[in-house]
Amino acid sequence: MKDQQLLRYARHILLPQVDVEGQQQLLSSHVMIIGLGGLGSPVAQYLAASGVGRLSLVDPDQVELSNLQRQLVHSDQTLGQNKVDSARQSLQGINPDVALQTFAVAADEAWLLEHLQQVDVVVDCSDNAGVRYAINRACLARQTPWVSGAAVAMNGQLVVFDPRQADSPCYRCLYAQLPDQPGQCADSGILAPVVGTVGSLQAVETLKVLLSLPLPVGSLLTYDALSSDWRRWQLQRQPDCEDCGR
Repeated sequence: MKDQQLLRYARHILLPQVDVEGQQQLLSSHVMIIGLGGLGSPVAQYLAASGVGRLSLVDPDQVELSNLQRQLVHSDQTLGQNKVDSARQSLQGINPDVALQTFAVAADEAWLLEHLQQVDVVVDCSDNAGVRYAINRACLARQTPWVSGAAVAMNGQLVVFDPRQADSPCYRCLYAQLPDQPGQCADSGILAPVVGTVGSLQAVETLKVLLSLPLPVGSLLTYDALSSDWRRWQLQRQPDCEDCGR
């Protein structure tokens, strides 16, 4: 690392779980973030600030005024732009070390299989089950760990899946068949800091994957902002699961 990088990441390097070697590992890593909304904003900002060397940003949407209440990677100045381009501008200002790739597409299974070859971790910040099932199948096929988050109203959840571990459940083990209902925040509302809370935790778990730190794989963490309550649920791999049971 250069002197400026040693200074930028000094607080990471002081951590025994990171040190110089761990920071170098982050600088050599590639993370794909699917969805640059309320969850994807803190994920992208913290991973960029943390020095993850390469970020692939995936989102087909444009920035709208109603996004700005919670999607802090965007601003009034980027209204109408593709979210991936808006996010790229913001992240370049946070950390010029990071290489940024943008894809203004709706990711499906075929696209993911093509683009996951050199990705170390996928972070699911999407807002519909169809995308999550596609991520699940593609990550199983490529043996790529992924961190899934969701939030609506005053509730959130987080879970880490790692197909490299034989006993790790997959997303379909958790939800056998969810209806594809994008845009739940538009229907139910969302308290702005809830997505920030869940997205920040997604960034933490992503860094832990990249640093090979112990992970709560297959453990569903739920958050009730109204009662300030956190709960953890241990998931089990389902032998008859359509995606991983075979």
